Amino acid sequence: MAQRYEDLAHYGLEGVGGVYGDPHHHHHHHAAAARSLQAVHLAAAAAAGPYPPHQYAQSTHSSGSMAATAGDAVKRDKDAIYGHPLFPLLALIFEKCELATCTPRESGVAGGDVCSSDSFNEDIAVFSKQIRSERPLFSSNPELDNLMIQEIKQSVDLSKENADRMTAEGVQIFTALKESVERGQTNLTNSIKEKQKATEKQAETFIKQLEQEISELKKRRTEVDQFSHSEDHMHLLQSVQSLKIHHPPPTKNWTDVSACPFYEGTLVAALTQMEETLSTEMRKLLEAEIKRVQQYAVDVTLDPHTANPSLILSADGKRVYHSDVTKTLPDNPERFSSHAWVSGKQSFSSSRFYCEVQVKGKTIWTLGVIRESSRRKGEITQSPKKGYWSIWKRNGNRYKALDDPSVHLSLQSQPQKVGVFVDYEEGLVSFYDVDAAALIYSFTGCSFTEKLYPFFGPGLNEGGRNSAPLILSPVRVK
Repeated sequence: MAQRYEDLAHYGLEGVGGVYGDPHHHHHHHAAAARSLQAVHLAAAAAAGPYPPHQYAQSTHSSGSMAATAGDAVKRDKDAIYGHPLFPLLALIFEKCELATCTPRESGVAGGDVCSSDSFNEDIAVFSKQIRSERPLFSSNPELDNLMIQEIKQSVDLSKENADRMTAEGVQIFTALKESVERGQTNLTNSIKEKQKATEKQAETFIKQLEQEISELKKRRTEVDQFSHSEDHMHLLQSVQSLKIHHPPPTKNWTDVSACPFYEGTLVAALTQMEETLSTEMRKLLEAEIKRVQQYAVDVTLDPHTANPSLILSADGKRVYHSDVTKTLPDNPERFSSHAWVSGKQSFSSSRFYCEVQVKGKTIWTLGVIRESSRRKGEITQSPKKGYWSIWKRNGNRYKALDDPSVHLSLQSQPQKVGVFVDYEEGLVSFYDVDAAALIYSFTGCSFTEKLYPFFGPGLNEGGRNSAPLILSPVRVK
């Protein structure tokens, strides 16, 4: 059961997952465990109790022998920690602690609701049952046992804190959205009521005006009827002149008058306000999400042994652009032969990783991750089925995610810097517009079973129109 630190330090704890019987975790463990366990190792070394004094004795003959003896002591400490019966439980809790900061997956599937307390309790119960049937939970070293127990307790507390924080953030966002919807509904109702009251008041005014006109017309008709029965023609002519029948009283043209209000604009305005509020909350959520994934930033450098012969790489392996001159280079298996692409030197087979790429000033680019065994020669169809999870830009403002099937992307703004995030265990590849704090696209439900490499395509030079390089930028958390 003993594990070497060197086997665990790079993004994983190979072999631990099988202890508690979850095949989903057999190959996938988190860097947090390896990083945090360094603290356990330091504490164990500081205690200086687990081993007899002669094991820590240092030779005074030479500094070289002293260093070798100290190295042996450190190695023994590591072996004792990684071989401890409680070590798999500690690794599991570290994993849960880290998963508590991500969005829960679907329940009912392998590795489903990994962040819930029910899932956590189930995993612990399964672990305890299996580990007891295999061997005791404690070693013969009380000091080391105590260190492991304390670390487990602290990890559980940290996991709960992370889960509580994520829950609080989620509740805050959904509360804001709920309040926004309720405000929108109230404003819409009040607006319609106010319009209705104004319409009723206007209608009352119209009715009074119309009644007044009708009254005046009836009065004149009565007068005309009276004069029409008179036999004194001279008096009739004088009376007609007094009525001014050629100049009737002014009346309103009622054919254009309506008492029916127009409510449609009110509803659209309310929905527009809700959309603005939702966009604001979504931006806050994405800003927080980007900050979280930026915590998994890794230092990626370009691998010249994979670069297409038409690409020019900077000496530090951080920039790449296309040249019209094709170099003569060995056609080694990992080199892209037909596409102007290059992969990173670093590979990843567990945990999470994130990097940022500046694409400013470019009319063409391709970014993504590639499976180690995926085709690199001849014509290549980019898709998850072929081991490519990528997006590209073409013709200045066309964006596409090369999914199965491919998806045309409508972006609010043209990204200047793209963040690439991979969660190996979650089967997730996400691309972000870093400056706009916007999600460009996510590949979900991926099944990773081998090493992944980030890869980069600066696009053809196009007579200088696309001469700007792709730049692997240092990650700066705002």
